[in-house]
Amino acid sequence: MLFIGFVTCLWLVTISASAISWRDCANQEEDWHKTAEAKRIGNNVLYFQSDLGGWYKNDGSIHPSGNAAIDVHSQEDRMKYKESLAQLKYPCTLDNDATWSEMRFLAKVHAATGHRKYKDGFLKGLRYLLKAQYPNGGWPQFYPLRPGYSSRITFNDGAMIGAITLLDDVVHRRPPYDLADDRLLRKCQAAVMRGRECILKCQIIVNGKKTTWCQQHDQRTLEPAQGRISENPSLSGAESVGVIRYLMSIDSPSPEIMAAIAGAVKWFKKVKITGIRVINFEDKSLPGGVDRKIVVDPEAPPIWARYYEIGSDRPMFIEKGVAKYKLSELSHTKRIGHLWIGGRWPENLLKVEYPAWVEKHQPKD
Repeated sequence: MLFIGFVTCLWLVTISASAISWRDCANQEEDWHKTAEAKRIGNNVLYFQSDLGGWYKNDGSIHPSGNAAIDVHSQEDRMKYKESLAQLKYPCTLDNDATWSEMRFLAKVHAATGHRKYKDGFLKGLRYLLKAQYPNGGWPQFYPLRPGYSSRITFNDGAMIGAITLLDDVVHRRPPYDLADDRLLRKCQAAVMRGRECILKCQIIVNGKKTTWCQQHDQRTLEPAQGRISENPSLSGAESVGVIRYLMSIDSPSPEIMAAIAGAVKWFKKVKITGIRVINFEDKSLPGGVDRKIVVDPEAPPIWARYYEIGSDRPMFIEKGVAKYKLSELSHTKRIGHLWIGGRWPENLLKVEYPAWVEKHQPKD
């Protein structure tokens, strides 16, 4: 009955004609955060913040799957919808940018308007992030902990990196996130240090060489772990880029951090895939009339796979937990439903960002 009620409430939501997308909210100029639209969205963010301090993902209140900033029809509908969220057993998550993205927005609106309520919401979220962190420094996908893969340390969809990057901004008092008092700041500093240690310990080492990270790691052993049924333990060609970027953002990196970055970059260079292109093509005999295949193209730019087999570095195409090594071996639904290969996630990192980082941190004469 709870699920049915929750779905019913979703139908009460409508897109505001004047609303910008939630994703676009993150890229607005400073002055925009003073506008009535920014405050409207900020009030929505506060309204749907859980008592624990976090937010649910894509819940239809602020950023549904379509990424639209929205309102519900009436105060009565808002209350019903919020009550349905409050009844969820696991109401808070870091998945799909949840919680930390709302916190960033609140901090920006507070800086623009000076309204205390936005600061209070931000600090409430900050305390949630501290509570959600494991003693070993990792963050789960859901807190309170949801059984199964959601309790694992989660790099998938930027969950852990989103949390630690925000805390890092708080620790370094980077405006507009310079809102914590000294006592809370010390807790954030400790959390960041634990998080960094966890990242380093999670880095997968194969034959003595540092590689990258899995989408999920076991919350006790820190070993690569199973996610959803098609997310086998593997080396991530996507999420690992965000991990490297975070490590590169650290001022005065330790030798351990520098070695982790260098090892991961070297692995990305090693596993790049050249001479092929992934294309979609018309096939009216199939559902949706579209299929996907790999074709030879000597002029194609380098691409990467989403999942690499640990030890062999072979790209994996996974269906029902079974790893396959050709895209064509997947069912049509799985073949077109996920970007298994063809991503260019580390391209700018390798071409621009890493060389600049090396230049910045190489020993000076």
